[in-house]
Amino acid sequence: MRRYIFSFLATMMAQPLAAEAVTGELSGMIRKEEAVLAKLSRARVDALFRRVSAGQAGSVQYTRNFLDSLPAAKGGKPLNCLSEALYFEARGETVKGQFAVAEVIMNRVESARYPDSVCGVINQGTGRKYACQFTYTCDGRKEVITEEATYVRLRKIAKLMLSDMPKDLTKGATHYHTTAVSPNWSRVFPRTTTIGVHHFYRETTRVSSN
Repeated sequence: MRRYIFSFLATMMAQPLAAEAVTGELSGMIRKEEAVLAKLSRARVDALFRRVSAGQAGSVQYTRNFLDSLPAAKGGKPLNCLSEALYFEARGETVKGQFAVAEVIMNRVESARYPDSVCGVINQGTGRKYACQFTYTCDGRKEVITEEATYVRLRKIAKLMLSDMPKDLTKGATHYHTTAVSPNWSRVFPRTTTIGVHHFYRETTRVSSN
């Protein structure tokens, strides 16, 4: 709507019309826009802004310099859960690989086969040693973040992924493993891509572990 208003204004100002007429037309358009926005629910407005953010995601660069140029990421529990998962699962990966691992987690959140929250997906199966979905949550070792600069960058990746940016790197993958291992399900699921030291797969049937 605003784009249309500015286009209209530029056209009108280029014609020999009275300034009062242009102002009246413009004011009428703005009032109509405000009336439409007033009828939208908060959820709808938030969704619109998320789509705008996603549309800007084409400018994302998979480099440390790009991440360092972003402001510090702030958020609640989902951001913390995703950031910690990236730290313990992918901090040694390339930046692109870290985005890819984050995609897998977000793809699971959107799948009916897994919990519908970021923290729920990450902690699924936690409490049963080596029966969890993400090994660091059930390997019996305490999670301690020692590489602060890395963690700061990973929080920025998590923030971008939680803002509904397009998830095109892994082509819908819900599983991954390092190139050093070969779990049984990797011989059943179709591999979608390989990024850094991880192979990525799209699930075709339900499995019990990552």
